[in-house]
Amino acid sequence: MRASSQFADATAGVVWIHSSPAALCPHVEWALTAALGSPAKLRWTTQPADGQLRATSDWIGPVGTAARIAQSLRSWPVLRFEVTEDPSDGVDGERYSFVPALGLWHGSTSASGDVTLGEMRLRAMLQAARELGKYTSYDLASEIDRALGTPWDEELELYRSGVDPIGAEVTWLRRDVG
Repeated sequence: MRASSQFADATAGVVWIHSSPAALCPHVEWALTAALGSPAKLRWTTQPADGQLRATSDWIGPVGTAARIAQSLRSWPVLRFEVTEDPSDGVDGERYSFVPALGLWHGSTSASGDVTLGEMRLRAMLQAARELGKYTSYDLASEIDRALGTPWDEELELYRSGVDPIGAEVTWLRRDVG
């Protein structure tokens, strides 16, 4: 087996722009176009949570596309967004969440969409709890919540409701692979 065939070349995901000022919408589309290498024309609707605009789009592209999209979108600190990348052969899935007050969060995801924490990260948290807990109030539960993205989920929950209402248009974005 060739080393290059051990991992998937392509994957798919979703980008949710939960909240964007109207003036920023064309810039968001340009950023998505640059990240995907194909035109992104989103259908923007009103975000009931704050009166701004929102859009959702499925995408197909090479592994690592979610990271490129998240990196492009984080340039505008007023956006609220999430980007997911499905797991594929030999590659974990990913989720990126961004809210202005917290910044960018990234987590690996399982095939069922659960956020996964690696052994070494958990061991480092336990070690910090043992060492720092002697001198300060180290809150292991809060650290685990943060690693799982709980503060981002709490901030975005209001914006997620109704993100994909019945009858909403879904736009597919595609980047050629290979």
